[in-house]
Parts: sequence; structure tokens; C-alpha cells
Amino acid sequence: MTPRELTRAAISATLHCLTGCALGEILGMVLTTALGWGNAANIVVSIALAFVFGYTLAMRPVLGAGVPLRRALGIALASDTVSITSMELMDNLGLIAIPGAMNAGLADWLFWASLVGTLAIAFVITVPVNRWLIARGKGHALVHQYHHAH
Repeated sequence: MTPRELTRAAISATLHCLTGCALGEILGMVLTTALGWGNAANIVVSIALAFVFGYTLAMRPVLGAGVPLRRALGIALASDTVSITSMELMDNLGLIAIPGAMNAGLADWLFWASLVGTLAIAFVITVPVNRWLIARGKGHALVHQYHHAH
């Protein structure tokens, strides 16, 4: 793989990760806010859902290629754990660091601006992580072969 192809693959993998993380983060924040739970619960639920959505998105093409569920789950865990962890770590540290972000309501511009900003920063930091993994045949490289299977 050329350096340009490697970077493109890393960006693609990170966009995939960003999608799962954003879905989990938003749903977690909506649920915990609606239930009146505190910031600690918000972080735990959001991270848990980010992993659920991330792994689910990783498993889709693998299951679509006919791989059994247990094996597909193993592939998803091996391919996306480091990427999701990197994304979630950066996103949540950013949200904690922004004054008022964790206490902003769903209708507050600070909530959405903080989330978009921290996810963008997490994306930029996670691309090199995924590039490094893919270059070594790890991470998203493990599921790439299933993306175009019929």
C-alpha cells in the first residue's frame, strides 16, 4: 500500500469510527440528560454506547460476507477497539476540559459546539493511530477484506 493509500484507508477507518462514536455519544447524552442523570453516568453511558455502535458498524460487512456472529464479533473487537478507545478518550477529555460543556443542556449551543469540536479533534488524533495500525496489518485492515464481499 502506498503512503497515500494508507492515509486514505486510515481516514476511511476513522470516519467509520467517528460515526459509531458520534451515534453513541449523542444517544448517551440524550438518554442521560432526559433521565436527569449526572455527568459521571453521562460519560459511562455515552462511552458504552459508542463502543456498541462502533462494533456494530464494524460487524455489518463481516456478517454480510457470511462470517458467523461469534467470529464477526471477534474481528470487530480486534479491528476497532484501539480506534474507538482513542476517539472516546480524546472526545471525553475535551468535553471535560471545556468549561460548562458537561452541564450544557441538549438545547444549548455549547452542548452541540463542544461535541462537534471534541469529535473533530478526536478524529484528527485518531487518523494517525489508525494509519499506524493499518500499516501493520491490524485495526481496520482486519475488516477491509469484508467491505466489498457479496
